[in-house]
Amino acid sequence: MAENILRIGLPKGSLQEATIEIFRKAGFPISVDERQYKPDFGDDELWGVLLRAQEMPNYVANGILDCGLTGLDWIRERGVEDEVVEVVDLVYSKQGMRPYKWVLAVHESSDIESPEDLDGKRIATELVDVTTKYLAEHGVQAQVEFSWGATEAKCPSLVDAIVEGTETGSTLAANNLRIVDVLFESCTKFIASTDAWSDSWKRRKIDNIALLLQGALDAELHVGLKMNVAGEDLEAVVAELPALKRPTVSSLANGDWVAVETIVESALVRELIPRLKAAGAQGIIEYPLNKMIM
Repeated sequence: MAENILRIGLPKGSLQEATIEIFRKAGFPISVDERQYKPDFGDDELWGVLLRAQEMPNYVANGILDCGLTGLDWIRERGVEDEVVEVVDLVYSKQGMRPYKWVLAVHESSDIESPEDLDGKRIATELVDVTTKYLAEHGVQAQVEFSWGATEAKCPSLVDAIVEGTETGSTLAANNLRIVDVLFESCTKFIASTDAWSDSWKRRKIDNIALLLQGALDAELHVGLKMNVAGEDLEAVVAELPALKRPTVSSLANGDWVAVETIVESALVRELIPRLKAAGAQGIIEYPLNKMIM
């Protein structure tokens, strides 16, 4: 048993698999005992538990857990913004590498066009406190009720409007709902308790985990490229590379050729490779990255 232990919570549910994959790429090959909700990190200094993201802020704020992953939405809903340390934003979701939005939505046939039109109306949401504060900011008095799920299906037959989280808006559209306003944008956050952050060993451990997780997420958006280039074509090929820094260029056994290696955004590759080929690059290889530490 390690002398020092960091107690960490991982989100159970929709983000679970994505989180475990990011930790794996960060160097923590997690295995999970689903009956006990206990992830094994392959690190004797880490003790972990799977919890709903909604519960995580309170456990961290109260110091029961040293750190954990949850959403900004649940930090705000639990009202612990000043009681936890937000170590790093980890922008990923169950459907991709992007933040998500909490929106006010109504049925497409509704005459509600602004928050002010909600006076006296009924609203369903999981974020009751956040929604109540939002309405107060707009000088609106409305009935806000907690939704246990399937929130989109409740409008307009049961409620006049909903406040719901969305990544793409597709579920809202499928239920004939339209967005009236965006309350805020949320993402997964790695948070720590103030006591853990004040402990030098725990803080260093948390910082190291945050560095590796961010490196794994940055790598998701980039790929490596290798290619061979004749010396006479080098300038033209390099001019096509939107590299983070200048690419690595090394001589090949054939003195007239060089090897070029660089990192680029994965979204650019489908257009970039044909241009590199046209500029003279040969033997182009694309490879994935596990971590990219800036």
